[in-house]
Amino acid sequence: MVATTSGPTSDAARSHLYDLGFRNTGPTTMVLARIDREEPYYTAKAAEQLRQYGFATETDPALQEEIDTEWTWANYPMPWCTRDEIRGVGAEAQRIHDDIAEGRLVIHLHADDGHTTVACGSYTTGVRRHVHLHGENHLRQSTDTAFDTEAEAVAEFHRLYSVAVRPGPAPLTDLEQAVRQLLAGKSPATTEQTSAPAVEPPVAEPGEHEAFLAALFAEERRWEKYRPFDETTIASHESLTVRAEFDHEARHRTDVAWTIAEYDGPVGERLWHATLTAGTPVPLIRAILQYLDAPPLTAADHPDDVLHSATWHPASHPARTTWAAPDRTVVFESTPHAVADRWMLYGGEDLDRAAWTIRLSVGVPHTLLAQLASTAADLSP
Repeated sequence: MVATTSGPTSDAARSHLYDLGFRNTGPTTMVLARIDREEPYYTAKAAEQLRQYGFATETDPALQEEIDTEWTWANYPMPWCTRDEIRGVGAEAQRIHDDIAEGRLVIHLHADDGHTTVACGSYTTGVRRHVHLHGENHLRQSTDTAFDTEAEAVAEFHRLYSVAVRPGPAPLTDLEQAVRQLLAGKSPATTEQTSAPAVEPPVAEPGEHEAFLAALFAEERRWEKYRPFDETTIASHESLTVRAEFDHEARHRTDVAWTIAEYDGPVGERLWHATLTAGTPVPLIRAILQYLDAPPLTAADHPDDVLHSATWHPASHPARTTWAAPDRTVVFESTPHAVADRWMLYGGEDLDRAAWTIRLSVGVPHTLLAQLASTAADLSP
């Protein structure tokens, strides 16, 4: 978010904006960049405060539309929080980020706890505190501040995370890198190349999933149709080891439209499962069901090899690996320590605002992942 100042009182206005989180990028410009993605909200509050101090402000119409549009994180892990509470969690994460970036909080150690990044650090200014941190970006929080000394905090961190402990801070996330580039005064165009899709991701149009399901029963005789409820249709494979459930009521991008599972026998244990949201492109759904209908007899490449051949962009994070399409409209992500969401494929570069999401559990065959990767590569050249 960029603020432009002018007039005889611009220096005073810039001082107030600095206190509100804006940083200088030029003689007349300041930028607000946050890891909690709440720039419109805090820009509106800054404009309101400036008006109370007697400064004249003008808001771009496109920005005003963003301010008036209330949103929430699509995959927020604390669904019991209200919108104000979610914003409070993000504000705390922002304070921690700023303390680290500006040297007030020194990180001694970090680790991957199997789900996210954890860290151990000490504040160097004010009341000297030694803390443990949990989470990344807008979810990072202090989890333990009851340590009297740095040695005590470090020893407890080693006890908790053992061989996973690594020295120093964790590598910056993509979002942290983008925020720091903006705050350092790099042009938005440079940052957009790494933080924003060039074009909209492919998305299924309304009715496409229903048409695909009807064609599945009409053309593929190995699938039988069951409809236990008006809003749900189940496709059962003749082998009785594969089941796909479709929710006709799924509309929103985060609504799960498909649940697909494979079993080790007609009455056996579930081997793996997948969920697909309402905007998932039909070719990806078709790729999964065609694989389950007739698995290939020959071994396929590893999905990473497929994406590398398609010139997708790899990136390693403390707890996961991602591959982004050349136009950054689709991302393939693996989280080695996860169980339910071992693999994810989603439209758009940001999972929290994804246009659609496919989640696959541990146990999914690599040959199917390779097929999905190949199909995704065809969707986004």
